[in-house]
Amino acid sequence: MRHRVKGRKLGRNHSHRKAMFKNMAASLIRTLDQSEELENTPAVAGRIVTTVPKAKELRPRIEKLITLAKRAAQYEEDAAQYATNAERGSDAWKQWRNSEQWQKWTQAMAPAVSLRRRAFTVLRDAQAVEILFDELAPRFADRNGGYTRIVRLATRRLGDSGQQALIEFVGENDRVKSSKRSVTLAVRDEPAVASAEEFVTPASEEVSAEATAATDESAEASEGQ
Repeated sequence: MRHRVKGRKLGRNHSHRKAMFKNMAASLIRTLDQSEELENTPAVAGRIVTTVPKAKELRPRIEKLITLAKRAAQYEEDAAQYATNAERGSDAWKQWRNSEQWQKWTQAMAPAVSLRRRAFTVLRDAQAVEILFDELAPRFADRNGGYTRIVRLATRRLGDSGQQALIEFVGENDRVKSSKRSVTLAVRDEPAVASAEEFVTPASEEVSAEATAATDESAEASEGQ
């Protein structure tokens, strides 16, 4: 019985699970770099296909890394006021390097550097860390959580018939709900109520005259008898 134990074992020990999710997270992030030529490059960037339990376990790990990157972006933005645009190694850069502005810049950038190192300890992939902080953090700057989604696939995996799912970053293939169009009813002028005489057609008048004449003839015949 595994009461009050968080997470899925997935038939692996701790070190195996840790290495597996590290590789899966790095692979998902590196799919955003389409310039890299890989044998199994996905057709859609920012998407990998795996089993449903693995996707559910990978999702919180990825979203925590994106949250770290967003926090680092805020520190880097605050430190930009103390930075310099001078080329590295130039006289202006050396002067800035020996000034008090550099001291303030290093103090402001220290938390961002620490967050990058924390992300690298999880991913162990320098390219994935670079994509995480340079692309994903600005992309989800205005989004509070929910950076990925899991979509179950109808086809099952060959061999063990495991249920497959794709996990991808949101924002690219989102379905936009079409707002219901407001139905505007055109107000028309109601016609005036017609009198009973207007509904009498000429044909009905002829029929009523013939019926009246026939009634009079029958009354005269009965009186003559």
